[in-house]
Amino acid sequence: MDANLRFWRAEGQSFFQRFLLWTDVLDPLLLLKSSDEIRRTRLLLQNSGKTLSEPLQNDQSSVHPDTDKIIPVLFRPPAFLPISLPLVIASSLQLRAKETFFCQFVFHTYTTGFTLLNGNGTAKAEEYSLQQKQIFYGLGAISYAACIGALPLVFMNRYMLNSSLTQLVVRKLLPAPLLGLMSAFTVAVVRSPELENGIEVMDRNGKVVGLSQKAAEKAVKETALSRAALFGTTFFLPDVLMYFVERAKFAKTPRALALVKMLVITSVLAGMLPVSLSMFPQCGEIKRADLEPEIVSSTEETELFYNRGI
Repeated sequence: MDANLRFWRAEGQSFFQRFLLWTDVLDPLLLLKSSDEIRRTRLLLQNSGKTLSEPLQNDQSSVHPDTDKIIPVLFRPPAFLPISLPLVIASSLQLRAKETFFCQFVFHTYTTGFTLLNGNGTAKAEEYSLQQKQIFYGLGAISYAACIGALPLVFMNRYMLNSSLTQLVVRKLLPAPLLGLMSAFTVAVVRSPELENGIEVMDRNGKVVGLSQKAAEKAVKETALSRAALFGTTFFLPDVLMYFVERAKFAKTPRALALVKMLVITSVLAGMLPVSLSMFPQCGEIKRADLEPEIVSSTEETELFYNRGI
């Protein structure tokens, strides 16, 4: 079992513990670490026999715990906020259908790439064909999600539905649940090979017991729910807060309102990111009785562990 995964298992038992760990891991300054520095720290961590009570090596969030490969800098956890923030802001603007499609296509392209590179890396299949399948699924999911995001605007414009009620539903009420749902959808699609091939489950000592589709289903479901909560809330809450800002006439000009909204979206996304990542343990647990018969018969452990992915 990866050293950081062991740390998450020991120190990330409660939501509050996980939240504090993620606030450290998401520090954008960690992106300044070079690949050589990361490799040296990784080697030191593996060879020094550090105890679980010692601090988490945050720069090791740049290394995939399953494949031991360094994650490209733009798709490391500390890069998620600074890159996704302008994409979320652009997607929240009151744009036309074509512009909305483009903004959401770019947004889902980045989040899908992040999911692909930070998912569970233990799905067993021929590596090249597995990557091909995930990329193919990902492109389909991105296109579908962007179309769904722009569809209400297309429908409204096509049938000339310009009433205040239609504007409220299409521009205020629908975007948040649609973005949350589509974010969960892209996670489920791009990580679907894990559901087909299974992921590794380990005992308390880190020994791999077998491959489990049921553990994969639990890991993918938890990640999809956390992503839906992240972006659904990031779209919904700022609109609610902006309603009260407009009522209080805190910002009187359109430019001031736009600036306030950007600040609100930034605050909500920055707060929700560690919250959503802390919803479920990074080192997931699953009862032996819930696993496949061949795994149940191969161990006496009552609980087994797996890497949930991000």
